[in-house]
Amino acid sequence: MSKSNSAEISRQLLDGIKTGRFPVGALLPTEFELCEQFQASRYMIRAVLQELQDMGLVSRRKNVGTRVESTQPRAVFKPTLASVEDLMQFGEAHRRVVQSVEAATAPPEVAAELGGAPDTPWLRISSVRLDDGARAAPMAWTDIYIDSAYADIGPIVRDTPDVLVSSLIESRHGRPIAEIEQDVRASTLQDARIAAALGLDLGAPVLKIVRRYLDEAGETFEVSVTIHPAETFSVTTRMKRTAG
Repeated sequence: MSKSNSAEISRQLLDGIKTGRFPVGALLPTEFELCEQFQASRYMIRAVLQELQDMGLVSRRKNVGTRVESTQPRAVFKPTLASVEDLMQFGEAHRRVVQSVEAATAPPEVAAELGGAPDTPWLRISSVRLDDGARAAPMAWTDIYIDSAYADIGPIVRDTPDVLVSSLIESRHGRPIAEIEQDVRASTLQDARIAAALGLDLGAPVLKIVRRYLDEAGETFEVSVTIHPAETFSVTTRMKRTAG
């Protein structure tokens, strides 16, 4: 069987629940069995099962398994900025000026996401995003970490900085984004490079956004770390109720 994407796996499990192939009270196949059945990564299977749980269709308990609780999803709320395309368009909203393209080790948490040892050299693309207003003020610093096997895109990024790195990896290496996982948290600035570029003091409050770019197999192939001065970034979420 060829590999399935998360949408196809979710559709098949939903069909099984709604048609009674997996009746209420029954256990779904184990994560390992689902990985084998769909030729999918454990990460992807867990994401699909979490989605079913969020819909109220299943419950999950350690050492028990995933039990079917209902054949009808409950009404849920989803943010309107929900697709990869939305987020990619959002990322193109301001002018990017590349500061450096070089081999570098990644912070430990980033290296772990990329699946390498802490001392693994990655290609790091560092850039500043500018507000194209009258002052062209720096709004954010971004470090993008990718496998050094994609080093051929470095010169292209320098020459055409507004082209997204993920788009270049897709067009030149055939590895498209299937999913982006985003984590937003408050932090303090600890990097002198970034402090100088953004005109901030070390220790200043900032907003840190970490994005993981995953392919159709659920494997991470790019991680970006963006630092915003505390007052330059906000998130407004509008949620719509789905049909129950």
